[in-house]
Amino acid sequence: MNLADKVLAVNDDLPIRTDKPVHSGKVRSVYWLTPQDSRRLIKEKGYPVREDAPLAIMVISDRISAFDCIWHGEQGMQGVPGKGAALNAISNHWFKLFKQQGLADSHILDIPHPFVWIVQKAKPVKIEAICRQYITGSMWRAYNKGERNFCGIKLPEGLTKDQKLPELLITPSTKGILKGIPNVPEVDDVNITRDDIQNNFAAFNFSNQADIQTYENLLTQGFDVISNALAQLDQIFVDTKFEFGYVEDENGQEKLIYMDEVGTPDSSRIWDGTAYQNGDIVENSKEGFRQLLLNHFPDPDILLNKDRMNERSELAKNNALPVDVLMDVSQVYVGIAEKITGEKLNLSDNPKAEIIDILRNQYGLID
Repeated sequence: MNLADKVLAVNDDLPIRTDKPVHSGKVRSVYWLTPQDSRRLIKEKGYPVREDAPLAIMVISDRISAFDCIWHGEQGMQGVPGKGAALNAISNHWFKLFKQQGLADSHILDIPHPFVWIVQKAKPVKIEAICRQYITGSMWRAYNKGERNFCGIKLPEGLTKDQKLPELLITPSTKGILKGIPNVPEVDDVNITRDDIQNNFAAFNFSNQADIQTYENLLTQGFDVISNALAQLDQIFVDTKFEFGYVEDENGQEKLIYMDEVGTPDSSRIWDGTAYQNGDIVENSKEGFRQLLLNHFPDPDILLNKDRMNERSELAKNNALPVDVLMDVSQVYVGIAEKITGEKLNLSDNPKAEIIDILRNQYGLID
């Protein structure tokens, strides 16, 4: 079988019964189930939600995005083999650990296939909740230019690139374009402070002010759980992004949960511990792919400068990356997933056909 066939690149064309448009993000597509199918599955499968809760099927893809663009490879490679299955397996592992340790639930109710989640509808908190244990990436770039105030946090003098920070820092940014909030520019992914959130909690979709503390607790506790587990595998949890939302339980009680993905190579930086002790950075996350792109193209400013987004989109569209580059990325994702879960990742020859078969025969969602 052709390598390109093993990649699930297009994930918004599955014949799942739905009465709403399919929402397709950079990596996942969301199919909202009909109220009838949601009710039927809640009853049949015993999901712990209200009987009329809206459910969705979330299908991950093997697409790879970096610098807000989707990248492709030669020989028709529209993604990275094993990437989707690796991301889901890692997230599933951490969500289970969070639950075992009494942190909070996630939006996932069922996992019919390695590429598929059945989720309940959540009201998302409009914050990219970012936690940092080391100074690197955008934070280092800002610090290196002389900024000492990052997301309202005062940074000490004398920090060096990639060093461990004196304490774990929460450095939030906006999720989506938020309008009418004082001091917050109306652009996606802009850094904000705790005061911004505190003074405008409803604009960020918090139900009440007390939940800001809850979100911070869940963020730092989740970070610590993953960091400690990775340390046992000689891996360093450098920084990560969490997302939160509200759902209702079967009694109609609202609760704050983890949503999207957690602790994956897409949403986090993970470094090899031994290499770091020896003064080297070996990335076990998407950051390695970002660095590769910065080195691959003659003008890295196109990738870093948000004002050059049109040029960046053209760059991604018109440049097929070498197959071995995508296979190296595949090795990183599959390797870290197998390390974290302790299980071999079995890659499907035809994920789309498998998904259709399972959702038709075991869930009755395909006519």
